[in-house]
Amino acid sequence: MPRAARRRREIADRLLQTFASWGYQRIITPLFECADVLERGLGDDARSAAIRFIEPVSGEVVALRPDITPQIARIAASRLKDVGGPIRLCYEGAVARIGTGARGQRELMQAGVELIDASGPRADAELLALAAAAVHNTQATEKSLDLGHVALGKHALASVEDLDRREELRSALVRKDRLGVAAAAKGLPLGQRELLEALPSLFGDPRKTLARARALKLPRAALRSLDELELTLDMARELNREDSQLLRDLTLDLGDLRGFEYYTGMRVSCFVKGAGEAVLRGGRYNNLIERYGRQAVATGFAVDVEALAQAESALGDEAGTLSTGVLIESEPDYARLAADLAHSLRSRGLRVAVNTSSKALGKSAQVRSYAARVELGLVVRLGKGGFVLLAGDAAPTKLSESLIKRAVRSN
Repeated sequence: MPRAARRRREIADRLLQTFASWGYQRIITPLFECADVLERGLGDDARSAAIRFIEPVSGEVVALRPDITPQIARIAASRLKDVGGPIRLCYEGAVARIGTGARGQRELMQAGVELIDASGPRADAELLALAAAAVHNTQATEKSLDLGHVALGKHALASVEDLDRREELRSALVRKDRLGVAAAAKGLPLGQRELLEALPSLFGDPRKTLARARALKLPRAALRSLDELELTLDMARELNREDSQLLRDLTLDLGDLRGFEYYTGMRVSCFVKGAGEAVLRGGRYNNLIERYGRQAVATGFAVDVEALAQAESALGDEAGTLSTGVLIESEPDYARLAADLAHSLRSRGLRVAVNTSSKALGKSAQVRSYAARVELGLVVRLGKGGFVLLAGDAAPTKLSESLIKRAVRSN
């Protein structure tokens, strides 16, 4: 419907403007592709969620995209393989998935970025800083960032040879079920068991959480990942000083294993008031693009426009849904003046609708009610009885004909 559609369009436009201001170029990917090509870059969950059908002309099995990142990976591996440096791409579009999901929808709007051929803390810091900027530029309130890294979880589970036990541990870690982790870790080597049992509590203030993690018996590679994560956080605050409070207040969760099969390093999520799940998710995924024939590291995030829209909607009209549009109502004798005034106001960027009626204009209350329903905040009435401005619930304001004509001439 109009208001909901406009809200989503405004959110997507704000996000794309933010991405562009950080040097990201927009691309548009196809709504559906050959299923075998698209599914090459999808995980098990996304692959099972893909909606497939037979393309009637070619007879190929095609799939509606459940995610846009694999499409960008394909493009980066082929048409953009000779860029010669970091590739910064952004996108916006719909994804379609089987299953109703938490919000009862199969088609969702996403907007996001992918930073390709850039590695190390500085690249991760750019992604984290941009995530903070993207969320900051929305109308949502009570925003928070959650930072993580998959290194400790992958190290803890890597040497668990029993696949059933490994899945039991992973499931308990995702739920932060300390008792479940302890029960499943019985019999494992002491150092591994201590790490597994510590993971559910390794969250909170970044400095304190990193200190607790470093106190564990960790291999050199895991310790190096913690050092890089701390450096990433410091660099992100330097890259984005405007949203430094959001970056200073973020929480670090080293025991969050959601998506750890896909991610290879840092992870970032964002939560806002009014949304029951993260509105932004992403992180480093260094193994995806090679599925399309090219070795390349990458990191990125996607914003759930639908979740953000619902969060903004919960705030009411003060969250940017009040219209600055104008409704011009005129009697036939003033149709030319109404058209000239509409042209002048449109040239100033306003949304303007013109109603010309051969009947006497309706009562002010009727006009106000109609204007509110079609989200036109101001009403200008032109008739033999005079010119009147109606603004919200305020008393009518008389306008002189000379004022109207000056407004037209000033264009």
